[in-house]
Amino acid sequence: MNYRLLLAAATLPFAAIPTVAFAQDGEAEASGPVTISGEVGVFSDYRFRGLSLTDHDWEMTAELSVEHESGFYAGLWASNVELGNGKANNVEMDWSAGWSKEMGAVTVDVGAVYYTYANHSGLNYFELYGSVGTSVGPLDVTLGAAYAPSQDNIGNQDNTYVYISGELPVGETPLSLHGTFGFEDGAFADKKKDWIVGASYDIGSGFSASLDYVDTAHSLSSLGDATVVGSIKFAF
Repeated sequence: MNYRLLLAAATLPFAAIPTVAFAQDGEAEASGPVTISGEVGVFSDYRFRGLSLTDHDWEMTAELSVEHESGFYAGLWASNVELGNGKANNVEMDWSAGWSKEMGAVTVDVGAVYYTYANHSGLNYFELYGSVGTSVGPLDVTLGAAYAPSQDNIGNQDNTYVYISGELPVGETPLSLHGTFGFEDGAFADKKKDWIVGASYDIGSGFSASLDYVDTAHSLSSLGDATVVGSIKFAF
């Protein structure tokens, strides 16, 4: 039985947004045409499109990404996850590859992500994603979508997730406000809505903190109940 399918049915990289529940921007170290960046973080809950994937428990994440000046990139993101089997060593690893480029006032991002679960290959599945972003005054706005084609591990159904997100700096301060609204329908959810409203603070020296209010509509279990998620991250 695909436990992630059951979880998602009960259910937002706000996933940093966009894209996928795993990507967060790091401070990059440039070396010629290739940029390498990474990030580690601690969160009070792992919320993916509104649903807790750690059963309301703490989450620890690690990410590494490589980007070429042409716009092509690849990344690996990892986190603990609760698979409902009573084991504490469940690990999710998301492998991504794509292309992102600024085209005038618009940033385009397209790619694919393969969700994998250590020692639980029957839960693995892949998803395609794309987004366009632009600035409206000081506000950065992104429209995006993710599509998982029909495959065995998600019940031979497809799944579609669409979202709009925005980020607004608070003047010249280290504080910024952000929010996301998403809609999901298919293998993981039946016309589910989810949203995030929160704030981030740049502490400095690679450290940042955030506080988000997360909620869903049409969630089939308490895993989608409203909550506040706090985090501390270090980017390098």
